[in-house]
Amino acid sequence: MVGYDPGAQGVALAPEEAALAGSAAGMVTRALISPLDVLKIRFQLQIESVSSQRPEGKYRGLFQASRCIYSEEGLSAFWKGHVPAQLLSICYGAVQFASFEFLTEAVHKSTLYDSQTAGVHFMCGGLAACSATVVCQPLDTLRTRFAAQGETKVYRNLRHAVSTMWRSEGVLTFYRGLTPTLIAVFPYAGLQFFFYNVFKKLTAPPPKAGNSGGNLRSLVCGSGAGMLSKTMTYPFDLFKKRLQVGGFEAARAHFGQVRSYTGLVDCMVQIAKEEGVRGFFKGLSPSLVKAALSTGFIFFWYEVFLNAMRNLKESRRTNSLTKEER
Repeated sequence: MVGYDPGAQGVALAPEEAALAGSAAGMVTRALISPLDVLKIRFQLQIESVSSQRPEGKYRGLFQASRCIYSEEGLSAFWKGHVPAQLLSICYGAVQFASFEFLTEAVHKSTLYDSQTAGVHFMCGGLAACSATVVCQPLDTLRTRFAAQGETKVYRNLRHAVSTMWRSEGVLTFYRGLTPTLIAVFPYAGLQFFFYNVFKKLTAPPPKAGNSGGNLRSLVCGSGAGMLSKTMTYPFDLFKKRLQVGGFEAARAHFGQVRSYTGLVDCMVQIAKEEGVRGFFKGLSPSLVKAALSTGFIFFWYEVFLNAMRNLKESRRTNSLTKEER
């Protein structure tokens, strides 16, 4: 079970080991879901007037968008921004899971609350995600810009992107969209851990069955948690993406209309006026597929790596005790 569990069998793991497992889980998951992330970002940044009688955007559906990107930009386009995205996943996974394990342990040791309840997981998961977001926001902005640019490329590589943005827009540009991100990430991550906890308990096997199907259960429960939490907090992810490409309009002209926003409120008002309520949920389809896969895989691989480290430590401890007895 994710989170500090005083009743868990086997050896306890330190926060740095949770960070290592979180990093590994994030790295593997990112490589698998990158194409869906690129599709989601392209849809989120597409401007379409609510009064239009026919679709104005370049992309009209998942399959059409996939074919279009593939024919115009090649297969590698589905992994645009993969380097900063991979760095983001490794960094985010490390900070989030280490913080979560630390916070649940602190709750168990310093309060009367049960650290394995869904409510505690909601609070600790939300706070852990906020910590990871503040640390990793520059990488998220870089990932968005790489995924958003078409051909011809504005940024040649990660180093060129960082130096160009720093010189032309200043250091604060790396934190564009931080406000809606923080507003959304607390309930989003909190709900992920909340629903994951609930689903794991609902699908728990009988005590005599042991941990049969545990990894598959983690995948299924994580997928369900990801879809529910993403749907409930989706508009703020869209606001973040729109704000992150501010000052990047030239690279977006190829895809259709572009807009500039002065801040979160202005972004919300403009989208509501021009694109209606549906505008707040652009890119939801690929986002839900991505959320199901990414959250499911994150929890799946996290528990796989945690169990592997526990088994390794247990094996070393057993070998050590055996040698002492001899």
